[in-house]
Amino acid sequence: MIKEIIVVEGKDDTTAIRRAVEADTIETGGSAINRKVLQRISLAQERRGVIVFTDPDHAGERIRKIISAKVPGCKHAFLTQEQALYKDDIGVENASPEAIRSALANVRTEYDGAVAELTIEDLIQAGMLSHPQAAARRLEVGNILGIGYCNGKQFYKRCTAFQISREEFEAAVEQLEQRGL
Repeated sequence: MIKEIIVVEGKDDTTAIRRAVEADTIETGGSAINRKVLQRISLAQERRGVIVFTDPDHAGERIRKIISAKVPGCKHAFLTQEQALYKDDIGVENASPEAIRSALANVRTEYDGAVAELTIEDLIQAGMLSHPQAAARRLEVGNILGIGYCNGKQFYKRCTAFQISREEFEAAVEQLEQRGL
């Protein structure tokens, strides 16, 4: 049984999580997350801890940001879009039990007020910003680091919040370059 309560978007996500692991969930009811749900998440964080596990799409990222702003110190689990894709639908409910277990085994804890080890200049030099392939490079490095895909500004914030070390970042960029991107 996973100690933390896993926050997902809906009932189908809960079903997918329970196929993969024994865990309790809180469902946000989609992107229209309200005050009552945030209060339940806050209480869960105080009592047992929380893992935010939303879809790797715009709505999922919006929910993740709202929760992070209102409930500090949450853990985050990420799937790649490929792991969560079925036909034209992207969602946790589409992921295999193995992908869900892997994402939960590699959670990242968000630290409020974390000090950045990386700089914007590091990201520019690594081709994560101001590069013709910056979005594709961020996608791949975000997947390698287990922090998901986001725009350049958010990528920098995640590296800081999840305390990605310079060594982790450089190793991920090296893997990316070995793949020829």
